[in-house]
Amino acid sequence: MKCIIIDDEASSRAIVKKLCSTLPDLEVVQEFENAIEAIKFLNRQEVDVIFLDLHMPGFSGIDFLQTLKNPPKVVITTSDPDFAIASYEYEMIIDYLVKPITPKRFEKCVQKINSSSSIPPKQNKGTGSENALGEDLYINIDRRLIKLKYKEILLIEAKGDYINVKTETSEFLVHTTLKKINSKLPAALFLQIHRSYIINFSKIIDIEDNSVLIEKNVIPISRSNRPELMRRLNLL
Repeated sequence: MKCIIIDDEASSRAIVKKLCSTLPDLEVVQEFENAIEAIKFLNRQEVDVIFLDLHMPGFSGIDFLQTLKNPPKVVITTSDPDFAIASYEYEMIIDYLVKPITPKRFEKCVQKINSSSSIPPKQNKGTGSENALGEDLYINIDRRLIKLKYKEILLIEAKGDYINVKTETSEFLVHTTLKKINSKLPAALFLQIHRSYIINFSKIIDIEDNSVLIEKNVIPISRSNRPELMRRLNLL
């Protein structure tokens, strides 16, 4: 089975790699000190098993798990046993190894991997309507219905009891909620990245730290929405 190791500590990666080398079933094809580089790798290649540390700076193991589209089997490796219950909410997780990992415990983990059934790929539910018809959205402004093309919308911002729909040429203040309009938008094109913002994914110019740039608009990315944004990116 092809596997990768994701851990920000070089010594921890070396220990897991050595344990893997003692068993003929496992082949370590790559190791990473951060989850972002692992995501780029997984966009190009498939593996059977991921040995994943939970505590990593910037982008944690839990964040990483939420980005996986068609997850392979995952084994958590961490010094913190308190995350065991939370991690088992993810069905791709086969085992939870608390450091320091002993050879005997590691062998038992590999037995679990071998005996576990393959995990069927999950369908990406996304947000909003996957089957939105047409290419237009009608908004109600002063009893007038104004047609907006999806591709011309840059972003939508919550403004109390209203939303501000910003297009390439205009802005429209509409009396509705962000949740309601999100249910009518095609998820393939739009993504909520903050409790107050929905963006047109195709309009992103740049991403830096915890914000995205769309034209001259800098929009914050919330921690809870960041994994989905990273999953959607076509990283090189």
